[in-house]
Amino acid sequence: MFKKVLVAEDMDSINHAVSFVLKDLKIAHADHAQYCDKAWLLAKKAIMENNPYDLLICDLSFKPDYREEKISSGRELIEAVKLLDPNLKVVVNSIEDHPQTVKELWASGHIDAYVCKDRNGLQELKEAILKLNKGENYNSPSIERIMNQNNVLTLNDFEISIVKYLANGYTQDQIQMELKNRNIRPSSKSAIEKRLKELRDEFRANTNPHLISIMKDLQLI
Repeated sequence: MFKKVLVAEDMDSINHAVSFVLKDLKIAHADHAQYCDKAWLLAKKAIMENNPYDLLICDLSFKPDYREEKISSGRELIEAVKLLDPNLKVVVNSIEDHPQTVKELWASGHIDAYVCKDRNGLQELKEAILKLNKGENYNSPSIERIMNQNNVLTLNDFEISIVKYLANGYTQDQIQMELKNRNIRPSSKSAIEKRLKELRDEFRANTNPHLISIMKDLQLI
């Protein structure tokens, strides 16, 4: 069984509940961080002391407050911690169940389990930890159904980026420069124009602002 666990969660009630699960599994050492920056620092310190964490249990959404955070979301934290320790096992423990988010996280190769916070969430978290301890992956049943839906629309990084930049007031010339700077391909103006037209057709949008509105409503951007 895992010996050392890091929990990144900003809600006290969830932290208490997760602690109960870990104690039930006889996991003696568990550290909790309510801020992503603190979680990253704990992970880095553990590695420097040659006593790294075995498992990270991480929420995706952290409510901002008066503190300025370099890492503000669970997705950013997972990516940053995996750079420190590629062998770290990661459980996403989140209420977020949008297909785009779920599929992108699994596609990243950075997670090993996805648990949905619902009425069965604690039992599913326990099952996830047991599965990971055996070297297997895990999805909550609700997440598994999402993963198995063939008709779920997901967008690639290029498509999401161009619409996000457009929503933020960028011109197509500016979008082209941003894509080149981020090494996202294709990045030509003609490719941007072509894909925007295809997206308008796919979403039955009359204009680019209409497209942005539809994609926001669908939580795709």
